Parts: sequence; structure tokens; C-alpha cells
Amino acid sequence: MSAQVTTVKDGSVTSAKGFSAGAVFAGIKKPGPGKLDLGLIVSDRPCAVAGTFSKNTVLSPSAIASRDIVRGGGPVMGVVANSGCANCAVGKQGLIDANDTQALAAKAIGAKPDQVLICSTGVIGVELPMALIRRHIGSIKPTPQGGHDFARAVMTTDSRQKETAVSFSAGGKTVTVGGCSKGAGMIHPSMATMLGFVTTDAAVDQAFLRKALSNAVELTFNQIDVDSDMSTNDTVLLLANGAAGNAPFRGGDAASATFADAVRQVCEHLAKEIARDGEGAKHLIQCTIDGAKSDADARVMARSVVSSLLVKTSVYGRDPNWGRYLMAVGKTGIALDESKVQVFVNGIQIVEGGVAIPFNVQSVVSALGEAEVHLRLALHMGAGTGTAWGSDLTEGYVVENSAYTT
Repeated sequence: MSAQVTTVKDGSVTSAKGFSAGAVFAGIKKPGPGKLDLGLIVSDRPCAVAGTFSKNTVLSPSAIASRDIVRGGGPVMGVVANSGCANCAVGKQGLIDANDTQALAAKAIGAKPDQVLICSTGVIGVELPMALIRRHIGSIKPTPQGGHDFARAVMTTDSRQKETAVSFSAGGKTVTVGGCSKGAGMIHPSMATMLGFVTTDAAVDQAFLRKALSNAVELTFNQIDVDSDMSTNDTVLLLANGAAGNAPFRGGDAASATFADAVRQVCEHLAKEIARDGEGAKHLIQCTIDGAKSDADARVMARSVVSSLLVKTSVYGRDPNWGRYLMAVGKTGIALDESKVQVFVNGIQIVEGGVAIPFNVQSVVSALGEAEVHLRLALHMGAGTGTAWGSDLTEGYVVENSAYTT
């Protein structure tokens, strides 16, 4: 982590000044101890906004409603989110319900409907239970400590909350970036898979805010994989309310670069936590490609490795079947010189010049048993580098998804 950017203890989506959040159990999900399923993030002042959305051509009306506000440039005052229902593939009613939920949330926080973004996650093909939302949304009491409850409210098959925050100094002002995310299955983004909420008290130029988020998403959320499926509801939002009182970040200077790096760090942490929490997963797989002809090539190759079912299953089985790593790189169609390739597993070199070298099999098997498995392929073709993260594939994934709706 950059020396300029430090982690905020117990950080959340409300760590930045001026943000509060809260959640309730409205009965959208099945009841259970400690369950929450309807939440609000609220700013005490208007926010500049940036967002990225799924490229799936079957797109949730909740994502469409938020996308339209983001494209309009805002400003926004908050976000309403639910779990237990994706509000997707329900016809025209989906957008009606999304807009009604925005209006209800706006009334609850004293804003206009077009100042509230909406996110939904859960089962596809089910309409939002508007009677439940109407009954319970007014009972949400946002507080500066409510970020943890909001993070819990957007969980579906997640096994734990995913939250973080960082801060840095700019012109004598402390700037904070916080966030939370959800996701454990249907994870293979083409923009960002899952739901991600990032807030900052920085003052940021709108164009630079969009650039910072887009670049961060490309390097983080777009580099994860659990099961090669892209969600219909994917959304990542970045809200900036300016409460820190800094001179606005506009790009082209050191302070702006630090802000962009802070956003990337938050997104990377949340993205890795999603990959680590993949349904049924036992290991986080990190693949780094270096020596590619370009960074873009390296990112494509790294993601191909962590997305490969054969790589995922070999990590689960602790099988040092390195040929699968080469296969996954080669199937991208990106040119390489096989005779230059080196392969490492958790720092142990097992391939030199594209062929196996003597190594202690048990040492590599032991390395594959660690909670994090780092694969590195050095191509010696150029200066390009890229990293991707994924999860192993286990029986638990099959069990969880074979009877998901029953």
C-alpha cells in the first residue's frame, strides 16, 4: 500500500465524512438470525457520482434506473439497495417498481426521486415485493455507524461482509474513501460483477471521478472470476460529497493521483474479497502475468488462468498440473514464445523455458494447500504486467447452485 494512503480501522462505506447508512429486515429474504435485506446510504449533501454497469443484455431495471441517473450526471443524495430479489426479467413492472422504490427512499431521506440510486440482488424472475418495501423502508434509521448493517443487507450467498476504507492527506485536509461490496456467485465481470458501493468525502471534478472509477474497475473488479457467469445486476457506484473541504481533484497532479490510487485500493480489496468468498471456495487464486507485450495482454491472460475450470479444480485438488496454466494463457490467442516461459507456484519455480524443471512435488502440493495460491507466469516478451483473482471450484459450488431457488 502506498505510504500516503493508510487503512482506516473498522472501515466501512460510512467512514467518509457526511455519509450515514442503515438497514432493516423487510422479509424480502427468508428469515434468519441477524438477517437484513433493505438498506440505505445517505449523504448529508449532494454528491457527484460515477458508476459502471453490467454489459449483460438482460439487465435489471434497477441497474437501468441507476445507470440513467449516472449518465445524467447527478447530483445524488443516496442509494437504496435490497437483497433477495434481483428485480430482473419481470417485464415493464420492473422499472415501475424500481422507480417507486426510489421515490419511497427519497421521501425517507428528504431528497428527490432522481437523486436516489437503486441496486437489487437476488433471484432473477421475481418482482420486487413492493408491499414489504413500502411497509419497512421508513423504519430505516441511517447513522454514521450504519455502514456495517448496510453491507450485511446486500448479502445473498456471501459468507461474510466485505468492507474497507482508506484515508490520506491532501492540502492539509484528510480525505477518506470507503466502500462495501457483495458477491460470491455469478461472478465474471465485464465492467464489474456484483454490487459495489464506494463513497468519499473528497471534492472531485465529475469527469475525473468517472475516470478514476473506470480505471479502478478495469484493474480490479474486471479482473476477478468465480464461475464465468456475468450477472444481470452488476453495478459499482462512487459517490463524492466534498465534505473533506479539499481543493477539488481534477487530475494531472500528485493529489489527484493519490485519490485515484485510494479508489483503486478500495476496489482491489473488495474485488479480492469477492473472489476469496466464491461459493464453496477453499482458496483464493491470484495469477500474475509479467513480461507480456502490453499490460492489456497480461490482464487478459491472467484472467484466463483464474477463469479456467481446469485450473480451478487443480488448485482445489492440490494438483501441480502446470500444463493447465499454459493452456489457459495460450487459449487467449495472444502471441507468445513458449520457449521463454517461466512458471512459479507460491514462489516455487516449476517451469523454465516452457518445460518442467526438477522440483519437489510435495513442496508444491503443500503450497497449493495454502489459503492463497499465487501463480506467476513470466513470458519475457515485453514489459507488460497484469493480475487477476479467482476462486477454486469445489463440490460446495455445485451443491449450493444446484438447488438455489428451492
